[in-house]
Formats: sequence, C-alpha cells, structure tokens
Amino acid sequence: MDSLDGLRLVDGPVVWLAWAAGAAGLAYLLWHAGLRHTGFRDPAFRQIRRGLASAAVVVAAVILLAAALVAAVHWFLIYAITVLPDELPGENLAWSLAAVGALLLWLMRLFGLWGRGRSRTKRWRSSAAATAAFLAVLALSAVQINIYFGLNRTAGDLTGTAVSRIQPLEAGLTRAAGGPAATGLARWQAPADLPDGVIRKAVIPGTVSGFQSRDAYVYLPPAYQSSPRPALPVLVLFSGQPGSPADWLTGGALQSRLDGFAAQHAGVAPVAVVVDPNGSPSGNTLCQDSRIAQADTFLARDVPDWINRTLDVDPNPRKWAAGGFSFGGTCAMQMVTRHPDVYSAALAFSSEDEPALAKERARTIEASFGADAAAFDRLTPLRVMAENHFDGHGVYFAAGDRDPKFIGNMDVLSEAARRAGFTVETHRIAHAGHSWDTASNGLPGGLDFLARRWGISP
Repeated sequence: MDSLDGLRLVDGPVVWLAWAAGAAGLAYLLWHAGLRHTGFRDPAFRQIRRGLASAAVVVAAVILLAAALVAAVHWFLIYAITVLPDELPGENLAWSLAAVGALLLWLMRLFGLWGRGRSRTKRWRSSAAATAAFLAVLALSAVQINIYFGLNRTAGDLTGTAVSRIQPLEAGLTRAAGGPAATGLARWQAPADLPDGVIRKAVIPGTVSGFQSRDAYVYLPPAYQSSPRPALPVLVLFSGQPGSPADWLTGGALQSRLDGFAAQHAGVAPVAVVVDPNGSPSGNTLCQDSRIAQADTFLARDVPDWINRTLDVDPNPRKWAAGGFSFGGTCAMQMVTRHPDVYSAALAFSSEDEPALAKERARTIEASFGADAAAFDRLTPLRVMAENHFDGHGVYFAAGDRDPKFIGNMDVLSEAARRAGFTVETHRIAHAGHSWDTASNGLPGGLDFLARRWGISP
C-alpha cells in the first residue's frame, strides 16, 4: 500500500500512460464520429472530399458545443454561485474543453448516431469501447489539470491516506511537558543526534472569536525535539480557497521544504502552523471580521495565543511571520498590515490585490459589510499600507511566471509595500502558473528571506 501511495501523479509512467491512452481514446472517438466515413476504403478515393467535409462539420460542431458548455459552467461558477472569485487559467479550460468534447462524442456513439443496423452484441462492444475511450480522455484531462495546480503529487495525496496518518499533537511535544524554552536560539548548541522533523495535527479553539476551524497542522523541526529546546521562530501558514490546511502538506511539500532548511541550519527551522481561516472547503471568510465570521480575531488573537500557550516558541513578534498561497497569500498580507504587532513579516505567494468572494467587487462588499464599501476598503492591504508605515517589517512576494494576472498583483502590492517602509523581495517562479508549484518552489527562497531577518543565517 505504501508503494502505491508513493506513486507519482505529476511525472513518470502515470503521465506517459495517460497521454498514450488519452490520445488513443480521442482518436477512436473522432474516427467513429465521422472520419471513418471519409471514403478511404474506396479504392478510387472518390468520396474523400465529401467525407472530409462531413467529418469536419461534425468535429467543428462538437468543439463549438463543448466550448459553449465549458464557458457556461465557468460563468455560472464565477457569477451565479461565486464558487470561484476569478477566471480559471486558460490551460485548465482547454483541458476541460477536451473532456467535454470527448463526452459529447461518447454520447453520440452511445445513442447510436452511427453504426445503426448492427447486432446487439456489436452494439455492446462498440459502447464499451467508446466508454473506455471517453474515460481515457477524461483521465488525461484530469492528470493535466492536476499537474498544472500541483496539488496531488502522489496517489497518497489524492486519496488522503498520507494526511490521514498524521497523529494528534502529543503531550510530550507541548510546552506543558517541555517547560519554557531553556535557552535563546543564539546560545543553543545542536546535539549530535537530532531526529527528523515531525508533523502533528491539532484543534485550535476560537476562544475569543468563536470561530470553528478545521484541524491545524504543526511542523516541529529537529531542534524542537532536543533538550533543552531553543526558542524557535514561528511561521503561520494559510492555504488557498477552495482548499484546506492539508494542501500545504501535499501541494506545498511543506515537510520536505522545512526539513531541507533545517538540514542546512543545524536542525533549526521555524515552527510552522498551518491554520484554517475558512472553516470548510468552500468557505471564504476573507480573513476579516465581518458579517461572515470573526476570522481576523481568530488569526490575530486565538491562533497566536494557542501557539504561545501550547508550543515552545519565541514569543517576540519580530520572530513571527504569516504566509500563504493565493487566498492564503492575501490573508498573509492582511495579517502583516493589520497586525504588525503580531506578525512582522509575510510570505505572499500569488496574492490577490485585495480579498474577494466574487469577481464583482460589489458582491464581496455586500456579503461581508452589507454594501458598506468604506468599511471594506479600510481593511484592504493597499489601503492600510497607504495610511501607515511599517519600518522593520518585511514581505517576500512570489508569483508564477505563467500567471500574468498575479504577477500584476505582485507588482502593485510590492510597490505599495516599499512605499510603506517594508523590506521587500519579489520573485517570479519559473515554469509555474497559478499553482502550488509557485508556493512549493518559492518557499525555500521565502525561508531564506525570513532566516536573514531572524538571524538564523547571515
């Protein structure tokens, strides 16, 4: 089972097989949609021109209808029920078009628009072959969309088995068991037999906010498991939306990135706590206190209180940072601008320029503040940075170089942050779109940025 959980879904044999099966399936469906009637069986090829024209009409009609269906669903998700706050990337729409086109070709085959007059046995065989062909194209589309987003890198990520094995935070790893940190990080000496970093899960209560969140995930670096423990810095992370905290463990490759950092720094890495600002996979609190939820209070009061009460960490806010991807990156910017006394730095991967429930700004404001635009505007990072100064604070921005919209957001936010006094770094992540590749590949640079601020590295 472990070997199956480790099966790679974004490269290697699975991708090659998906391409081979998907190409063969699409060829089969197109052939039976009309190409087999082009007249190539006629020795004189007299029907080729007429047959090709007929096949072209069929294929063009399928493409147009599939495009219309994809566009309609896309519009519905954005404007009607606001599942998505913005357009999906073009690559994903193209692969959705391929899947819907294959569905239409399969339905044509299934309902006997060609092949009439065959026996029942032949019809069943043809239907089974067409179904297999459609599923092959669907699987290829799913594989390619998953590769773009970079969320499920292995079969274990997809099935959730890897995350489900994470154990609750045990008493031996809490502050109550270890007592307060015995020494400052600068005076701590690494023992020779440090263990590996570990991930545990925990429930963070909304003591002040009343907010009910999903499980948080806590990364404890090797140094945390020594005795005495050093006072370690803290990195609070947020995932995208829709999504869950576990996305940082799968798509973000959080443990391998932090283990790699710890290996380069004698076992020292931040204690990373991946928290849930939304409460459900489809929820969106905007990381604000509003009519929706008291999410800001949860992230700025309840979460820090729980961390300081439960874990051996450095309580100095200069050693605390927030970070996130997409919605989470926006949330990190909100925390560092609205609560600079709690979070002194942010890692903003593919951040929005402001929080959003829907593409139409008015709908976001209506849902969160009852059409009070001024109340909403006062809380946006751009507005807060325009009205305040943040000397001694820092922001690390990153966006995929195939994600022009969010590169634009990065440019706008980074310029505003510089004017507001932040120390700023910006980076474009090569070969990445609006995907977890941006966060995963950008995290090492972000950790180096924080390490210099924390005095871990020069």
